[in-house]
Amino acid sequence: MSVQHHRIHFAERLDLGALPAAAGAGAGLHLVRASGRAVQLDLPPNWLSLWLPLRGPLRLEAADSAWDLAPGHLQVWRDSRVRSSARGPCWWLCLCGPESAWKPHLDDEAAQPQGSDLFPWEGAAPRDARRLLVRLGRLDGRAEPLSANGPALLRTLGALLREEQRELLERLPRCSGRTLRRRQQTLLRLLRVQHLIRRHPEVRLDLGRLARSANYSPCHLIRIYREVFDETPSEYAARLRSDRAWRMVRDTRMPVCEITEALGFESQSAFCRAFKNSFGVTATQARRAEAARGRAA
Repeated sequence: MSVQHHRIHFAERLDLGALPAAAGAGAGLHLVRASGRAVQLDLPPNWLSLWLPLRGPLRLEAADSAWDLAPGHLQVWRDSRVRSSARGPCWWLCLCGPESAWKPHLDDEAAQPQGSDLFPWEGAAPRDARRLLVRLGRLDGRAEPLSANGPALLRTLGALLREEQRELLERLPRCSGRTLRRRQQTLLRLLRVQHLIRRHPEVRLDLGRLARSANYSPCHLIRIYREVFDETPSEYAARLRSDRAWRMVRDTRMPVCEITEALGFESQSAFCRAFKNSFGVTATQARRAEAARGRAA
């Protein structure tokens, strides 16, 4: 198995896209272990990468957005070039490589007709996936024999991640395209739109910008997004904003005026109307109910 291990520390930068392909540097997978402040990793476009911060938040930057990945959360990324940085103390792992290097570890006949590709995804890292990534990080020729254990660990990790994406993969047949590859490309474009919406919760994203990110016209984007996800991009954004409003009202003591600003509402009255329309109670009533439950407990 070709897995190259790299360690980067305080204020160091590693650009894997700049490694000499003639020497075989880009042919396999890379496992990066990073620690400290101001550590930076650059990956070329069209690489599949798994990011797992173990301590401290990790900053990721892609073509259209930048976001923080919380400790214990896993980010699967494939699409544009991506760069990581850590402004504070951070310890993280990244397993990455071109699609051809991943293919032997992801191929699974049982995955048909959905295929065995992984798609961009972010969420709390499944416990077993986290343990496998940590163990892979230790397979650097010192703790365990790399060639003996690595392939089995990678295949197990691939199976865990496919299972985590089962619901997403079940939407592939809804995507436009005569071949599996075409449908996968359609889903990847729609997930690019979804990522932009999710990472800009405080901004009402322009439909034209969302459509350009997917290389669709606005009307085509609305139609195909609804066919695949049962809602339009605007409805998805509104649902995310409502969910965030509920959490901020119930779980924080932020004044309503600050919540209004954080969520990008035009005015406090507009936020209050939207909150009551979504949940049937005012923000004040929701907080009082939560406080009463806390006292009862």
